[in-house]
Amino acid sequence: MIGNPTTPADLLRRVRLIELRARRLVEDLLAGPYRSVFRGRGLEFEDIREYQPGDDVRSIDWHTTARTGTVQIKQNVEERCLTCLLAVDVSASGDLGSGPQSKRELAAELAAVLALSAVFNNDRVGLLLFTDTVERYLPPRTGRRQALAIVAAILNHRARSPRTSVRRALDTVGNVLRHRATVFLLSDFLDAGFERALRLAGRRHDVVAVPIRDRIETRLPEVGWLVCEDAETGEVLELNTSDPAVRHALELERVRRQAMLAEAFRQAGVGAVRCETGQPYQRALLQFFEQRQRCGPPPR
Repeated sequence: MIGNPTTPADLLRRVRLIELRARRLVEDLLAGPYRSVFRGRGLEFEDIREYQPGDDVRSIDWHTTARTGTVQIKQNVEERCLTCLLAVDVSASGDLGSGPQSKRELAAELAAVLALSAVFNNDRVGLLLFTDTVERYLPPRTGRRQALAIVAAILNHRARSPRTSVRRALDTVGNVLRHRATVFLLSDFLDAGFERALRLAGRRHDVVAVPIRDRIETRLPEVGWLVCEDAETGEVLELNTSDPAVRHALELERVRRQAMLAEAFRQAGVGAVRCETGQPYQRALLQFFEQRQRCGPPPR
């Protein structure tokens, strides 16, 4: 079972295997897209001084200007180290895997790529595991050991609750991160009521959503009658997958949910990297970083 490897040796083998698969993509990201997109975006206040011709007017501190009677600007320095947090959904729906890879395993591999990219770039990276509550938090730190600990935590965690609350995870992100950070939110987003929390998080941090789906959720097999159980609620549903009306209704619901999620991301000013089990994610991830490199983050 993905959430409960049989031995520490088995867990170590899984972690090292994911690290090996992730390393090539990490090298591609560090060749340009990761560093240029996320390095140097944060600014740290250093001092206030009087305005001089040629200064950027956007740096004017209007409160100090009004108080002193002379135009003053803020001097900022580029942050030397980025903080990155991986918020990973470990609810029961993540154990779905119609092929050799479950959504949880894909999340762990994506987390490995992002965590290794961060630590190889001397950035801090942390982890927040959530269901309908926050179940584990690893504060941001540097170093390869931290990246591997993150992957091991995702693979080895046995969730205490089967349900999901993206809102509660985002609320906690707001509490544990005092300064602006890059937050990767990895989830299948089988949840509702998180839109406001996502907008608030998007104003304070650079949030990137990573919706993870299993291929059976997008292409229902035509196998006649099928008994389905919701992993999070326990609800059981019988479906005739060969009935065109049933297939049409399910497709309409899938499109509706996808459109609602895309709109939630758009309104929150949040970028998205959509990934699917059994499908190469490398291109989607690189395309996202390259697009951010060209265009910058979505407007807020």
